[in-house]
Amino acid sequence: MSEYVNNPDEAKEFWGRYKYFYFLVGMTFVIFSLRLWYLQIIQGNELREFSEKNRIKQNKIPAPRGLMLDREGRFLVENLPGFEAILLPQYIEDMGNLAKTVSAILNTEPEKIIQKVQRSRRINGPFAQVRIKENLTREEVFRLKRIRLENPGLEIRESIVRHYPLLDNGAQIFGYVSEISKRQLPLLNELYKGRLKFEQGDIIGKSGLEESLERDIRGIDGISFIQVDAHGRDTVTSTPNVYGEKIKDQEASHGNNTVLTIDRDIQEAAYKSMVTLQRIGAVVAMKSDGQILAWLSSPSYDPNAFSVGPTAQYWNQLINDQHKPLRNKVIQDHNSPGSTFKPFVALAALQEKIIGPSTLVNAPGVFYFGKRPYHDHQRGSYGNITVLEALERSSNVFFYKMGIALGVDRMYDYISTLGIGSKTGIEIDREVAGNLPNSAWKKATYGEEWQGGENLSTAIGQGFVNVTPLQMAVAYNTIGTEGKVYKPYVVQKVINQDGKVIRENFPTLLRDLTEKQKNGVQIDQKTFQVVKEGLRRVANGERGTARMWKIPGFQMAGKTGTTQVMGFSADQIHVKCNTRPMHMRHHGWFVAFSPPEKPEITVAVLAEHSCSGAGGAAPVVRDVIEAFHRKYHPDIVAEALKNKKTLRAVAAPAPPVEQEIESE
Repeated sequence: MSEYVNNPDEAKEFWGRYKYFYFLVGMTFVIFSLRLWYLQIIQGNELREFSEKNRIKQNKIPAPRGLMLDREGRFLVENLPGFEAILLPQYIEDMGNLAKTVSAILNTEPEKIIQKVQRSRRINGPFAQVRIKENLTREEVFRLKRIRLENPGLEIRESIVRHYPLLDNGAQIFGYVSEISKRQLPLLNELYKGRLKFEQGDIIGKSGLEESLERDIRGIDGISFIQVDAHGRDTVTSTPNVYGEKIKDQEASHGNNTVLTIDRDIQEAAYKSMVTLQRIGAVVAMKSDGQILAWLSSPSYDPNAFSVGPTAQYWNQLINDQHKPLRNKVIQDHNSPGSTFKPFVALAALQEKIIGPSTLVNAPGVFYFGKRPYHDHQRGSYGNITVLEALERSSNVFFYKMGIALGVDRMYDYISTLGIGSKTGIEIDREVAGNLPNSAWKKATYGEEWQGGENLSTAIGQGFVNVTPLQMAVAYNTIGTEGKVYKPYVVQKVINQDGKVIRENFPTLLRDLTEKQKNGVQIDQKTFQVVKEGLRRVANGERGTARMWKIPGFQMAGKTGTTQVMGFSADQIHVKCNTRPMHMRHHGWFVAFSPPEKPEITVAVLAEHSCSGAGGAAPVVRDVIEAFHRKYHPDIVAEALKNKKTLRAVAAPAPPVEQEIESE
């Protein structure tokens, strides 16, 4: 084996390469030296301040949301103080051990706490705080605070619990609040850009007025700074404020309050009536100038459960309920109006001079259009009747003939001006427009021509016609006010904590139908008066379909309606509704205003699967209107009860009989 020989000549060959290596080492040393000089001398103070700030934790102080008050200043939605248990995942060293310790105090299962944290990580990211329980009891707060120092990542914070004193009464109009989701965060920040800033963990309105009034009732969150150790735990030092004036606590600013047009007494009367009668559906009560007095959707839910986080069992119960308690039936569900649609057709037929107030029309029990029979709602013939009798007794055949004479496009021209088939513009989100058909709509939607037989179903509020209870209230109020279409509204004013009015709403007259409209329609005041008399007879006439629901001291004028939820054969059409399964029973409508001469209140009620408007919806309307008069006209009601009789307006003399329309 030969020995290694150190050859100086060979080393000289690599000397050029060594120079590059030494140069690289030297440059690296210079760069590091310059960087250290920059950090120490140029940015030293700034970095020292940043390092100091790592010793503090910034806590958000949630701002109280603004209150919701009724028209008399009574609480409809308020805030209550509380405590909540929060987990901060980035500070938790042993999630399993922490979950086991905390679950014993909160009387829950460790797995559920871990699942909440894991779900939050998937939806909101790894650093979002996780609320594991809200509205803690005093005992829970005391026990959690005892283990706080030994369990980094666990916090007990003061909180504000949104409270709804009416519970499930009116839940759909007031809405509920819940934590913002990761998906909503960028959407809402873009929607409210420059006005509101949302962060993970924020509580926001998720439905109803809580959602639509977010900008008004949401306050400005405050900030508190707490010194912490390396694990994020609170610490106390001899120099707590090492940051001077640059970092200081900021108090939360309370959101604005809203005064609603809702009358809590009328709201509770509507709720009591629906619950007592076990009705499913919707109620809306409106003053003649558009102010909403009561708003109810049934079945309902308790929004307080959402304020503290609904249990999985309660949530599943709500979403699996076939009657959809989370939906706002007043504006979100549209149904066929049935016979409550007939007064609109009567307005068109009278104004078009197809009939006069005393024109006699033959109304048999069955009407044939071509070879197809169209049945009236009861067996037997009404004989020759006027429009007043047709409204009072709710003859289908009478209005079949009006539908044929008018045609769908002329019906559309008149009835659309009442607001049917379009959104009302109420301040609550997710309102649907319903549907009012015409020939152009069917061609565009189905690619088919309008058929003559479809005029019949349209004239009695079936077929393609769909409305919401709020639309019906607006339309009937228009009849009661003899042509004035008012925009409904529920927010009276927004005020700050000092009582200063930020903004205020007033009655808005959208149009007066006694004046010529853009589509050429104009309805005479006398035409409205004829229809009003027919509606008055519905509730007060000897054969009126709602005659049994009279109110002491006052009259009401309205129309019952019964709508089929499915088709029936000729031998099944007259089978008693209450013998059918619930899902096959008819819906019942009643829409009325009172007093008939100069209405102060209009009420629309949809009672689903109640079999009839007279038996299902009319008693609820009666209860609401009676509650209104008892409150605002107690002397008249008391006098009527004392005398044990109902005061009645003097009926106008019957106009002379005009020509008779031959049956087809």
